[in-house]
Amino acid sequence: MSGILDGKKILVMGVANNRSIAWGCAQAMTEQGAEVIYTYQNERLKKFISKLVDDEDRLIECDVSSDSSIDQAFSTMESHFGKIDGIVHAIAFAKKEELGGSILNSTREGFGQALDVSSYSLLAVAKAGAKILNNPASIVTLTYMGSDRALLNYNTMGIAKAALESGMRYLARDLGPAGVRVNAISAGAMRTLAVSGIKGHSELIKESQSETVDGVNVTQMEVGNTCVFLMSDLASGVTGDVIFVDKGVHLR
Repeated sequence: MSGILDGKKILVMGVANNRSIAWGCAQAMTEQGAEVIYTYQNERLKKFISKLVDDEDRLIECDVSSDSSIDQAFSTMESHFGKIDGIVHAIAFAKKEELGGSILNSTREGFGQALDVSSYSLLAVAKAGAKILNNPASIVTLTYMGSDRALLNYNTMGIAKAALESGMRYLARDLGPAGVRVNAISAGAMRTLAVSGIKGHSELIKESQSETVDGVNVTQMEVGNTCVFLMSDLASGVTGDVIFVDKGVHLR
């Protein structure tokens, strides 16, 4: 059976384990016919993704805090796969100290690291990726509604996500002439490695579930299916947008 992503080669950045939203996106895109390529930050983290992806050729090392690592990763990608059709950027990091209590606890070092890894990395990846993206192509990043609401404990990451969304819009403007669409998915809260770093994350997930329109939290695959749409030619008119996939939690 054919899928809407048949023939497309898509890079997924940010799979930490089988609970990662990025993994849900990768699975959904694979089911729709895409050939998925993955990056991992370092050898320590490679062992986790290697349990999910048994094809060594589709695993490429890339530390987004290093421009040289990004350049090397995309050079390797081009030599192995040629042009690609999309990038899923699902990378974010902030120290635990930045994710609890008052925003006044934020430090210059912690703030800078969170913005670098969680926000600037999208620009850096898009800059390198633009050289090997087809026309048309799509870039999708992941955000959360803490970008425009002062959510309990989200703190520095909320500011980083606001910067990420702004960067996404500027990229949509500047990559548009090359046929590259850029969008963000604002996913609902779910049990992932990233969420576990937030103080009181269990309460956050329970509260999110109580505010969905049907009382059931959104799933990995529901987010993944939206990613499939944004990566497909069906979404040719959608760019510079934040699409909420949270079962209506953002309506409250």
